[in-house]
Amino acid sequence: MSDLPDGSHVRTAAPPVDLDLDTDADGEVALDDPDLYLNRELSELAFQRRVLNQVLDDRNPLLERVRFLAIVTKNLDEFFMKRVGGLKQQIDAGVTERTTDGRTPHEQWAAVHEAAAPMFARQSACYREVLRPALAEAGLEVADYDDLTDAQEAKMRSYFEESVLPTLTPLSFDPAHPFPFISNRSLSLAVLTRKRGETDPTFTRVKIPQNRPRLVEVDTDDEGRRFVLLEEVVRANLDLLLPNVDIVDTALFRLTRNAEVRRNEEVAEDLIEAIQEVLEQRRFASAVRMELEAGAPDAIRDLLMEQLDLAEREVYDLEGPIDYREFMDLTDHDRPELKLDDWSPLPHPRLPADGGLTESTDGHEVTVFDEIRRDDILLHHPYHSFTDTVQRFLDEAAHDPDVLAIKAAIYRTASDSKVIQSLIDAADNGKQVAVMVELKARFDEQNNLEWVRTLEEEGIHVAYGTVGLKTHTKTALVVREENDGVQLYSHVATGNYHSGTAKGYVDLGLLTADRDIGQDLVKVFNFFTGPSLDEEFRKLLISPVTMRARLTRMVRREADHARAGRRARIVVKANALEDPDLVEELYRASMAGVDIDLVVRDICRLRPGIEGLSETVDVYSIVDRFLEHSRIFYFENGGAPEYYIGSADWMTRNLDKRVEAVTPVTDPDVREQLRFVLELCLRDNRSAWTMNPDGTYDQRTPGEDEPTVCTQDVLMACTRAAHETGDDRGIVPEHPAIETTLLLEGSAPAPSDDRTPAEPPTEIDAGSDSAVASESETDPSETDPDDTLPAILEAHPNRWYVPDSQRYAFAVRTPTGDRAYRETADAAAALVERYWVDSGTDER
Repeated sequence: MSDLPDGSHVRTAAPPVDLDLDTDADGEVALDDPDLYLNRELSELAFQRRVLNQVLDDRNPLLERVRFLAIVTKNLDEFFMKRVGGLKQQIDAGVTERTTDGRTPHEQWAAVHEAAAPMFARQSACYREVLRPALAEAGLEVADYDDLTDAQEAKMRSYFEESVLPTLTPLSFDPAHPFPFISNRSLSLAVLTRKRGETDPTFTRVKIPQNRPRLVEVDTDDEGRRFVLLEEVVRANLDLLLPNVDIVDTALFRLTRNAEVRRNEEVAEDLIEAIQEVLEQRRFASAVRMELEAGAPDAIRDLLMEQLDLAEREVYDLEGPIDYREFMDLTDHDRPELKLDDWSPLPHPRLPADGGLTESTDGHEVTVFDEIRRDDILLHHPYHSFTDTVQRFLDEAAHDPDVLAIKAAIYRTASDSKVIQSLIDAADNGKQVAVMVELKARFDEQNNLEWVRTLEEEGIHVAYGTVGLKTHTKTALVVREENDGVQLYSHVATGNYHSGTAKGYVDLGLLTADRDIGQDLVKVFNFFTGPSLDEEFRKLLISPVTMRARLTRMVRREADHARAGRRARIVVKANALEDPDLVEELYRASMAGVDIDLVVRDICRLRPGIEGLSETVDVYSIVDRFLEHSRIFYFENGGAPEYYIGSADWMTRNLDKRVEAVTPVTDPDVREQLRFVLELCLRDNRSAWTMNPDGTYDQRTPGEDEPTVCTQDVLMACTRAAHETGDDRGIVPEHPAIETTLLLEGSAPAPSDDRTPAEPPTEIDAGSDSAVASESETDPSETDPDDTLPAILEAHPNRWYVPDSQRYAFAVRTPTGDRAYRETADAAAALVERYWVDSGTDER
């Protein structure tokens, strides 16, 4: 066990998972065993614990920790609104069907509340005991009202009377007044009052106004800044709001309501009307959680639970402030010494910020379309500027006289979206414009409704969505008349057309003139306005029609390569791995010997590192200043590797219930960048976490004399280097600590400077590392005698050795003379058994 910054502990070794693997009649592992799958909701909470660790981690600057304090609150709010709300709906409907991991909705609901309670307690404790004192020491004090001087209290009373009191509406509950409506996520003050001469107190709810600053600044005589919370100002001056009564007691509380309110689209006559109805119903949805000030009187607690129909588990007693979202305002202060180094997205070298590109040989200015037609361009956000790349692509299309049509799929966009303005400009300039706006994008429904009205007012054809499906694809298509005919220019991305999130989300976007990709997008956009979705595509993987089958075939192909002794490896970077069928396919691939690395930010149902099931699987998660959001898929394919990027996670909803697009990547320079990103993620020892078989995570840290590698810091440096040198690739994909183990084309990757050349791919087994392909070998007898090796390694010392590699601890010789590299002794032992024992070649 090791100490976390908050004084608690984290496991440093993988905990034992005692799974007795069931087998079927053929002796195969029974992959329908619920114990083989982790729970979706608990896995998401595990991710939120990793986000919470950004608050607890004292390596982060103070205001970065405060920023994550607010982020954790927002994330958990959405989790309860969406996921817990959905579970409660199922419980109320009497659903008892078990999930893949064997839990009923009620069992999941109970487990979620049990897992969430310590998280809220740790968040509150960290604020009270660490962050608040540190803020005060740094001159950003959040004071108790009782700590104010008499003069400061007088000013606060005046402020309350002039600027707050007029906005308040006290709502009492008594025989003449019904229980007041409590809006979702609003902070409220419950007040018990008693009229003079009466016995029974009256309950009154006072809503803390959201249109007043939550952190009220107090005048001070020194250079520091002092604040007091608005709710404390209200509480201290209740006599002005509620005169002529005695204030018996008070307690702050905040209610969270279910957001899983839906209407059957099949019977809805108008999708816009249906979405408006959903938004209205969401306001009055059932309560799923109440945060209550610790020490609240039983009279207030019992009344709220009764009137809001809350169970005991759904009430969270919290010390300290309730709701930290507005604490994000503290990060706006100009205190660079309390923050991470600022990052401003840079233009891509092939798309300069000044708008001027180089002149061609015939003297005309090179356009964005000329650049894309020359070679594909890979955009890395937030390292590359969204405004100078994607926005520019759409702007030039809107004003280029040769552009015939623009089509775009909008899932989320900014409230002041310049993307929408570009589409309006295009229509004004006589282009054919078609826009797919997904009205069912959760919590962005109102924003998207407003954009639909704006676009339609401009005469632009808008598709609202598809019955039974969400449109989640992030794609745009420009059709342009050129000397050699009509050309198609495509943007296929992992992130939304949102200039705001593009500064804080890690995403990728491919700009390409590949005609096959363009023709595939034509089919996709025709589906948005037409009657059906084509089931045949030239290159793109499209859900819900082709993607699941293609991904399944590619995973199975890797397994076939591994069984045949060829190179076999899968690397997936995604937000979530939830689909049980794909998890089962990955288990089968692992049992066949495929080396599998999964960089999964959030939900992961798969249990890695289980002997006989998934010992060749490693799962990592990266949590850092930017939200990891890109999806990259790598299949080694026997030495002829394939790379893909796109909008889909490996979740059932993405594969079966959404329209998604994933594109293959064939350009060597773009592949090189994707390879670098994947290798970097696997090497990260600052922001990465390693998943254990039981679903817990250990934070990775540098070993002795090992350099610190932080994926996002490295990518910022690589982008800056490309900007300064004019490197056409947009990033310089080089770092001294990165071992190149993935392939670009059908040949081995180039060796590092201090290594001899790698062997041909046909002579390097799955999981091989070109940087160790000719490494010096350490005899097994020279390993640490205190290390306990599996018996099979002890029995076959000539079949393995210790390679000179920073990543792999074991190299296993194969019957064909190749080598397979593994990180753990158990994984190496499994290979020795498969190659040398099960095959009957038992040499000792």
